[in-house]
Amino acid sequence: MLGQLLDAATSFIVAAISTGGYAGIVLLMAIESACIPLPSEIIMPFAGYLVYRGDLGLTGVAVAGALGCVLGSLAAYAIGARGGRPAIERWGRWVLLSPREVALADRWFARWGRQTVFWARLLPVVRTFIALPAGVARMELWPFVWLTFAGSLPWCWALAYAGLRLAENWHLVREKLHGLDVAVAALVAVALAWAVWHRVRALRHQQSV
Repeated sequence: MLGQLLDAATSFIVAAISTGGYAGIVLLMAIESACIPLPSEIIMPFAGYLVYRGDLGLTGVAVAGALGCVLGSLAAYAIGARGGRPAIERWGRWVLLSPREVALADRWFARWGRQTVFWARLLPVVRTFIALPAGVARMELWPFVWLTFAGSLPWCWALAYAGLRLAENWHLVREKLHGLDVAVAALVAVALAWAVWHRVRALRHQQSV
């Protein structure tokens, strides 16, 4: 079942970007930034592959990704601002967001204030959830929007560029390591499965305490 979910998520990402182009990237990154587990580590590298093919531009891809982050983060911000911590905990059950992850974002925001919105966007895990405590604290909206965009842009650019370079050089890898495509695909599938399983287990542990 888990494998089917991962296959469905990957197929959705590929179809959305292949069909929608920049708009598809905005949509997918908005979903990811609304704390729904749809990893940018798949979204943006695939967009980078389309840059390699000449279908999209690298700058446009990065900007579209950052805009999507802003839109999704505004949804998470609204949940925090309107419902507070209880609303976050209710919402988290549906998107595999554990109280531990929420507490991590809370600590970052409490310690560093509004600049956390920028720096957290450059880091895995906490980048997705930092909008929640910003909403609870009712951070000023326009600084939140600007810092979210500014922090998301290099993240999206770097992932897209990685996808571009991998596509550019993949034929060189295959010349030396035949059959590596299957091995890499299997490794990615195992890594994604482990990440989802880890989050489910953490959430169940928190609920049982």
